[in-house]
Amino acid sequence: MKTIDKFLYYLYRLNVKLSLRDEQLCYSAPEDVITPALSEEIQERETEIISFLQQTQLAFKRSYQPIQQASRSDHLPLSFAQTRLWFLEQLPSSRSIYNVPSAYRVQGLIDFNVLKQSFAEIIRRHEILRTNFTVVDGQPIQVIKETFFLELPIINLEQEAQIESLAQQEAQKPFDLAEDSLIRVTILQLNPEEHIILLTLHHIISDAWSMEILIKELTTLYKAFLSGDASPLPDLPIQYADFAVWQRQWLQGERLNTQLAYWKKQLGGMLPILQLPTDYPRAPIQEFRGENQTFGLAEDLTENLKRLSQQENKTLFTILLTAFKVLLYRYTGQEDIIVGFPIANRNRKETEGLIGFFVNTLVLRSYLSGNQTFRSLLLQVQETVLAAYDHQDVPFEKLVEELNPERDLSYSPLFQVKFRLENAASEEIELPNLTISPLKQANVTTKLDLSLDLYNTPGGIVGAFEYNKDLFTSDRIARMVQHFCQLLASIVDNPDQLISELFLLTASEKQQILKEWNQTQIPYSQDLCFHQLFERQVEKTPENIALVFEEQQLTYAELNRRSNQLAHYLQKSGVKPEIKVGIYLERSVEMIIAFLGIMKAGGAYVPIDPVYKSDRIAYILADAQTPILLTAKNLLTEIPDYQGQRICLDQDWSKIATESEENPITQVTTQNLAYLIYTSGSTGIPKGVLISHEGLVNLTEDKIRVCDVHPDSCVLQFFSFSFDASIPEIIMTLGSGARLCLAKLESILPGFPLLKLLREQNVTHITITPSALAILPVEELPNLKMVLVGGEAPSTELINNWSPGRRFINAYGPTEVTVNASMVQCGNEHPTLPTLRPSTNKQLYILDRYLQPVPVGVLGELYIAGVGLARGYHNLQAKTASAFIPNPFGVSSQRMYKTGDLAYYLPDGRIKLQGRIDNQVKIRGFRIELGDIETLLNQHSHVQASVVTVREESRLVAYFVLDSGATIGANELRAYLRDKLPGYMIPSAFIKLETFPLTANGKIDLQALPETDTVSLSEDEYIAPRTSTEESLARIFAQVLGVENISIHADFFDLGGHSLLATQLIAQLLQEFQLEMSVIDLFEAPNVAELAQRIEKIQILGNIQSKTTDDEQEREEIEF
Repeated sequence: MKTIDKFLYYLYRLNVKLSLRDEQLCYSAPEDVITPALSEEIQERETEIISFLQQTQLAFKRSYQPIQQASRSDHLPLSFAQTRLWFLEQLPSSRSIYNVPSAYRVQGLIDFNVLKQSFAEIIRRHEILRTNFTVVDGQPIQVIKETFFLELPIINLEQEAQIESLAQQEAQKPFDLAEDSLIRVTILQLNPEEHIILLTLHHIISDAWSMEILIKELTTLYKAFLSGDASPLPDLPIQYADFAVWQRQWLQGERLNTQLAYWKKQLGGMLPILQLPTDYPRAPIQEFRGENQTFGLAEDLTENLKRLSQQENKTLFTILLTAFKVLLYRYTGQEDIIVGFPIANRNRKETEGLIGFFVNTLVLRSYLSGNQTFRSLLLQVQETVLAAYDHQDVPFEKLVEELNPERDLSYSPLFQVKFRLENAASEEIELPNLTISPLKQANVTTKLDLSLDLYNTPGGIVGAFEYNKDLFTSDRIARMVQHFCQLLASIVDNPDQLISELFLLTASEKQQILKEWNQTQIPYSQDLCFHQLFERQVEKTPENIALVFEEQQLTYAELNRRSNQLAHYLQKSGVKPEIKVGIYLERSVEMIIAFLGIMKAGGAYVPIDPVYKSDRIAYILADAQTPILLTAKNLLTEIPDYQGQRICLDQDWSKIATESEENPITQVTTQNLAYLIYTSGSTGIPKGVLISHEGLVNLTEDKIRVCDVHPDSCVLQFFSFSFDASIPEIIMTLGSGARLCLAKLESILPGFPLLKLLREQNVTHITITPSALAILPVEELPNLKMVLVGGEAPSTELINNWSPGRRFINAYGPTEVTVNASMVQCGNEHPTLPTLRPSTNKQLYILDRYLQPVPVGVLGELYIAGVGLARGYHNLQAKTASAFIPNPFGVSSQRMYKTGDLAYYLPDGRIKLQGRIDNQVKIRGFRIELGDIETLLNQHSHVQASVVTVREESRLVAYFVLDSGATIGANELRAYLRDKLPGYMIPSAFIKLETFPLTANGKIDLQALPETDTVSLSEDEYIAPRTSTEESLARIFAQVLGVENISIHADFFDLGGHSLLATQLIAQLLQEFQLEMSVIDLFEAPNVAELAQRIEKIQILGNIQSKTTDDEQEREEIEF
């Protein structure tokens, strides 16, 4: 059994309040806390508890020091909470976000004189309601008016529909903290016996508890004054200003340091920024435009949650908070999650009846690593909550000041999400001849990304998600509500479940994501290999031209005969199923003959590009162990040490030509190996991918269908034969009776050479990378019927340039799934956003790290299943086992491929890629997508193309190519992005290039981009002021910060600047330079150099406007 002090401490942490009344023990607690077992223990130890409390009360009376009334002759400081709120009000974007509006419907005859008298008495009682806030010597102070008269304007309404708009107007009307009354009352009259009272206070003088006090006092006074009685309310022991003075005196020294030590430990290290998936990009400065969605839990779910609370001996608050953290974890994949929650902060008797801004926010950090059970996480969250309560005296504002987190106006410091659970207030208030009921207030502002507010009502738990509508759509929040309810149901069903396995998706969502969006089954020639499809096509169109290469051309019949001769020759050389044959040839007719000949012989081809470096060629030959290599005489000297048989298709053709021209007989099946192709590999070492015939045939028929290839089509063979993108170019041509256009490397260089080739050969179908297509001049190509891009995501501009009048397809697919997993049309009434859908007979899944399907809009890893998965990696069993895993959503023998690509579902089932998992970029705690920056840069009217990379020390560098004749530079592009992106997404350097270096596969070669020494100067290096403006700024910076020798690149906030010092700095700048500036200017330009540029720009614009005004006045005088 616990000792009495430990038992009482345990009760305290459960929020059980004990008191003595006439020597009788009384206690109260949240209804979900007092379990039968706990109630029985309290009763058993009642005598022991009473004795302890009596002794404690005696000791408390000796040591307790009440809050004293402060002198009104001195400047009255703001409380810590007020100071931060006052600072935030200095930001232009704040406007009315800290208004606290409420609305009440009043039915019955109102005595307006009594109502005015009641409000007047409340304002007399509470000094804070007649307080304003001004600045003296750069410091905000409270100024209390002796008397104040509150006006009660009455607006007559013609119809009920006007209420909402007028209520919103009133709620959004800003306060001037220095001049205005910070309480407003407006009465809307529907008829003599029905009114709406709109009550608006500024948060700097009130909070939710204060609103309850105000309404309670208003009803009490109205009753008394209506009866002709005096006020029955007792005098207040202190005023809010007294609390503010006391708080600053009390919270210092060892008391403050002890509490701060806990928080610095709890919130040490890199603070995570919660990155919920959003529908809109984060703006550089928050606009605080909010919306909310209400919901209610089913009655049985509420009861089950309360039952779980009793079983676990945990509060309902802790259970719901833990569930909310699991929801955030499943939405973000982040294991380190911080959530804020408000507390009343009225733990002294003198403050219980005061109106004022007392509420404090505690910061709860949880670690959801290790895929723990819900019950295990619940214990961790409970300990964190109780420890936070033990250290609740540090105001949130003081915490921000002490921790000094990275300043950014695009998100809130320390936490971006809030949670609270409260008991619901009474719905109706009864007065003589009046019934007052609160109205749902249309919320139009939000201070955070997301807040979950829950209320425990007699009818069950109800709540609302308040969200930033500049980040989220209502549809996304509706899904989040659904997932939260589903999650709670799964928790009460099995609290011992792993948090990764708790149900998030509803059954219908799961059916849609896993089944309906993967309905891609179409019959295909699954018993044939590709060369057999080709042979059938030869029978249909023997005289059609199959290949064109400069002056050479072959018909289908000729191509078939020559490849048959090679096949027979290879069979006699030992080629059969599973035997690998290398192809080391330049672009030529012989390259295609070799491709077909190896397949017809039953073997598998291994392409090796002669342009490869010798060490790569040597590695592939050694790893593939091909017994035969097909090549040409002029390439023999370039082949590294090779022990196998070399067959030169030029000098040895006389021998090959003696072989039979008939289709060879072979035992090859669709399960045999078709080719071994080597990809670059993330380590730089090539890795071989083994592909069977089955996937090749499915790809052929799908390509012909989707790309609309016909016997009269002409398909360009653009890609290197060693790159798997060349395969569909070849097979969709030869499988349809079309013409394959081959060309030397210099003829297909992106730009005018390629344009010339497309025109001369009347090419109808081209497959190309977006990077190469961007270089191609946008000119008339009437014969071009289809453009397919792959390897990179195309920009909207590229789609708009190349889709009119033709089919434009965005293709995606790793080598490991036989080239293509998705082909989606863009432009021409199709969406221009490049997205994915599963190709024929393939399935796409987006899963979290525990292979659970993620909801729509939530980031996960893309997995591919279905026809065409590779056998695996050649000679890399461990890598094969980790990349090709059992498919939990298919039959037992099926596998799926782990792509390493991040993606999310759009609501209509399309999939949006978000980069590589192993290439994720984090800047200042934010995971960012480099493509978002590139997209905006590409939208600039003078930018042709751009690429953004990460260099040393996580610095972003932007490389850009301008349109012909454009002359803009880095400063213009930086300013352009600053208007559209948060500060952490602005590149440190901008490098202009004439053209981008491309790889052999046509992608931008990131390794070949030049290094830059133009990254912004180190902030640690002292740079003296260079202009008079910089000298003045450096002097003011030094004075405000108490630091000598301020470098012009030193960040104000890194040097110890905080919100209050920022306002002092701005006050001195206004005095020094006599121009309009705000704290936002300091956030956006936080050092001397950048702020000087901004000031000089404002001064120049001011001089121009002044000169213009003078000129206009002179002209007017002349005209008169």
